[in-house]
Amino acid sequence: MKRALQILSAVVALAVIVVWIALGANRGWTKTEKEVRTLDEVTGIEGIAYEKRFQPGLDFLGAGLLGAGILAGVSIFFRSKSNATGTQSIQH
Repeated sequence: MKRALQILSAVVALAVIVVWIALGANRGWTKTEKEVRTLDEVTGIEGIAYEKRFQPGLDFLGAGLLGAGILAGVSIFFRSKSNATGTQSIQH
């Protein structure tokens, strides 16, 4: 169980980092809309429109890494498997 939690922790941390980088590595807060500037060809006036787009920010990264850290921390409370084959030292 201990090893499984440690592996899960590493997988979660890696997945959060990869998703954060793949979706834009936003160094601010997480955003759900992106500003898109458009130029009207006839009048030359610049307009602003918003498109739905998820950009994870540092809060997303921090929460994901905190979750991975908690998983790793919980693994401390589990014992490692010991060699319980019943071997005892022989006294002469």
